[in-house]
Amino acid sequence: MPENDTRKRHIVLNSHPSGGHTPDRIVWGAADPKTRGPVICSVSDARRRNSIGAHSGSYALYRALAVAAGSLSALHRPDLTDTAPAIGLGPHPQWSKPERIVSLDPWGHRVGEVFADAIEQGADVRPTIAVTRARLTVPELAQEITSGRLVPDGEILLASGEVNVTKVAIEPVWHLPGIAARCGIEESALRRHLFEQTGGMFSELVTRPDLHVFLPPIGGVTLYIFGDLDAITDPNRKLACRVHDECNGSDVFGSDICTCRPYLIHGIDICIRTAQTGGAGLIVYNRKEGRALGEVTKFLVYNARKRQAGGDRAEAYFERTECVAGVQDVRFQELMPDPLHWLGIRRIDRFVSMSNMKYDALTRQGIEIVERVAIPDALVTAEARVELEAKKAAGYFTEDAVPTEEDLAGIRGRGLEDY
Repeated sequence: MPENDTRKRHIVLNSHPSGGHTPDRIVWGAADPKTRGPVICSVSDARRRNSIGAHSGSYALYRALAVAAGSLSALHRPDLTDTAPAIGLGPHPQWSKPERIVSLDPWGHRVGEVFADAIEQGADVRPTIAVTRARLTVPELAQEITSGRLVPDGEILLASGEVNVTKVAIEPVWHLPGIAARCGIEESALRRHLFEQTGGMFSELVTRPDLHVFLPPIGGVTLYIFGDLDAITDPNRKLACRVHDECNGSDVFGSDICTCRPYLIHGIDICIRTAQTGGAGLIVYNRKEGRALGEVTKFLVYNARKRQAGGDRAEAYFERTECVAGVQDVRFQELMPDPLHWLGIRRIDRFVSMSNMKYDALTRQGIEIVERVAIPDALVTAEARVELEAKKAAGYFTEDAVPTEEDLAGIRGRGLEDY
């Protein structure tokens, strides 16, 4: 059998440990990383794999295509030289509370450091989190600088309109017992349905009960942090936060059927202003397109809503979604607090969201929310008003969140009174 032939590795993956080799144990929630153990999920290290799935989420399929095409070796291991985090993060107390973090590896950005011995001994341990520094260019912010609404400070907001941020990419790493407990289901049921609903893609979910960690083939989370990172956990300084679920049509291309980009930009604005006054701002960007139903489903629902008798109406908004998808929403915000726990957050002073689902998920996990900030009415287009009214009627949104006079001043500063 050729050296790069993967058939033998697949046989090993689908069976119990053989050849006298026991995979490295993972003690989820252990305070010491060496006690916790590394997450090993690379196919180049089949006998030592202690996790189900593959690194890089859905991108693993592109990697498979590259291997099949002969442009990538199946046995390639990444050279992690100079890839360490651009800035230190953690550890925080929540890292050693297994019920607080169930969907990511808190040590995922420091594997080259804390698991150096295992890597030296041949273990293929790979990062699942990366931390870097970057600049954002957001056209709407330039308008606010011109109007005098935002004033460049030279550190956070530059005169060019660019914004300095710390940027964190997180791949999902699911601790199956913790996921099941968080969602109030049996682990066995979770494993079975994950196996069935992925078409049997991961047989180890049902054949390897000794493996409790799963790297699912889905998108991850990106964090954008504004200001001093120490302010995030300092009770004497304020933290503003928007948790935003992906909407490619609005976020990137400016579609006006929803409020996603306007609310995201409003969140960035508040994050910058909070950071400029000595606090910090945080945008949590989740890859959950179309309420995690997908963009194809979302566009089908758009068509159904617009073609129904009487046109697009708030009272039929979720009915048309259920007709196509069978459910209103599958985002399951229960897992959403994990990145905030990873950052050590205990309190959010200004939560830029009207979502009761997000609010409830955070407060159930012990994160205090002082104030909820609504999207100013001037940012809601005529097309998007149907969605907003439907969510309010369904209990998705709170009526209590209101923008402050300062928030409204920013809208006026951008000339959006008649948006």
